[in-house]
Amino acid sequence: FTKCCQETGFLMVVKCRQENTALKDCLVGYYSDPSFYEECKAEYLKQREEYRATGIKKKRQKFTSNI
Repeated sequence: FTKCCQETGFLMVVKCRQENTALKDCLVGYYSDPSFYEECKAEYLKQREEYRATGIKKKRQKFTSNI
């Protein structure tokens, strides 16, 4: 989806519909998975605890695209 948007520019709304639909379907699959939710929740709570103890924010992790 990102690559399509970068290549298309302002016409992305029209030309990247298939990629957008595929992205939404993928995200809905993850968001509705209870084990993934619990994993994200545990990671968030761990980072929050670490921040409260040290006062230092953890740098955000960058993910590479599989597309």
